[in-house]
Order: sequence, then C-alpha cells, then structure tokens
Amino acid sequence: MFNNKLLNTLILAVLSAPALALADDAPAAAPTPAVTSNVALVTDYLYRGISQTGRNPSIQGGFDYAHSSGFYAGAWGSSISWLGDEYASGTSTTPGVGAYNAGLELDTYFGFKNTFATDYSYDVGYLRYNYPGHYATGATKADTDELYVLIGYKWVTAKYSYSLGNLFGNPNTSGSSYFDLSASYAVGDSGFTLGAHYGLQIFNGSGASVIINGVSDSLAYSDYKVSVSKDFSGYVVGLAYSGTNANDAYTNAQGKKLGAGTVVGSLTRTF
Repeated sequence: MFNNKLLNTLILAVLSAPALALADDAPAAAPTPAVTSNVALVTDYLYRGISQTGRNPSIQGGFDYAHSSGFYAGAWGSSISWLGDEYASGTSTTPGVGAYNAGLELDTYFGFKNTFATDYSYDVGYLRYNYPGHYATGATKADTDELYVLIGYKWVTAKYSYSLGNLFGNPNTSGSSYFDLSASYAVGDSGFTLGAHYGLQIFNGSGASVIINGVSDSLAYSDYKVSVSKDFSGYVVGLAYSGTNANDAYTNAQGKKLGAGTVVGSLTRTF
C-alpha cells in the first residue's frame, strides 16, 4: 500500500513539472487516501432516533477502506449501555433480557457505491452489528445483519435497509426494514452543512408487537432529525435535534424514554 502511494506521488510530481504541465496549468489534485479513520465524541448516541447510551455521552471511532472501483469496507465502534440497562436474568422457563459486560457496539460492513447519469449516485452493501457481552439466560442476542440499497440525487438520498434475522435483540423479527430519507446541503465554501432526516422503522414477524400494561403495542415508529455542522480545519462540530413517536416499549429500566426529543452535540475528526 505504501509503495503504491509513493509511486503515485512521484508520478504526480513529474506530471506537474513546468515542461509537462497541462494547458490550463491547474495543479494536480492530491490523491485520496485509500484508508481513513475517524473519531467522535457525542453527547448522546442516537441510532434511528433511539438513545443507545441511556441519554449519556459516547465515544466512537472507525476505519474505512475505499477503492477507486467503488468498493469499500470498514469497521466502526461506539460505547453503548442499553443492553446492560435492560439486563434481567432469566430462568429455564422464562427468558431474560439484555446482557452485562456489554458496553460496545462494533459494526463491520462492505459495499459498492458510485455515480451514474448526472448528479445521481447509488450504494449497495451489507452491515453487521456486533454486540459482544454475556447475555441473560434465554435472551435473544442483539447481533443484527442487514442489507441496504441507497439512491441519491445531488444532496438528497433515499435508503432501504432489510434485516436478515432478528433485529437488535427482538425475537421473531426477521425481515424487518428501515426507510431513510435524508438531505445534506453544504453551504458554499462556508464550512457549514445543513441536514434533515426522516426515517420509518418497520418490524416484521410475530415479534413485531409487545405487551405493554396488558395491551399489545407495535414496535414500529418513525423518527426525524434536523442538524447543522461546521468544519473547523478538519474538526467538525455538530448540533442536531432528534425526535420520534416511539412508544413506551422504548423506555429503559431507569425510566428514561429513549426516543424522546433531544438535542445532541458532536465533535468529529477524520484522518
């Protein structure tokens, strides 16, 4: 990898020499790194509008590999608490919930993305959510596998995700899906980016509903978010407001409504 990068740098240096310069004398663009990394601090880790940290801060980070063909792969991790927050031991006849020593979400993914026509883009891939920990007796593991496809036009994207098995520890929910409509608009050269998002989480199978206070209630919900961020020489500061119509099934053992409207701050750095 490093030898190829050095070779590419030498070639660019030769091509940019005065005797071989292009007609418009434009400087050669710096090659895009094949591997990048990122780290972030957030005041609350929300995923699809639901807090994964019981309304507490989280540290996150990952690595990404991108090939010129459009193929990419990566890994990303975040501190979490929701599995431990809901932990309750089970018996041989009554299944437990959650897990202890389960403070990490580790995602692995790969896919292919590119552009087509004018201003259109696409992205198809596979994502594995890994939740290591010691699970309660009879509990369904939270590990989840999803396939996704995305279509974009300029700064607007529509994405569909489909679960290949149980979704985030909810038993009998294979085939659940999530629809994501998002917009991300860079404001000229100001460094500001405005964002908006609407999502719809649909649960499939016999586990799509739960009993709350003796009444059957659907796990399905919708979420939304508006955001603004500013790039300060590679350090991106963000502020967002997120809300959902999630029901009491998304209230943890400490009584916190994990889908309630909230403001989230973030600081991200990509290398």
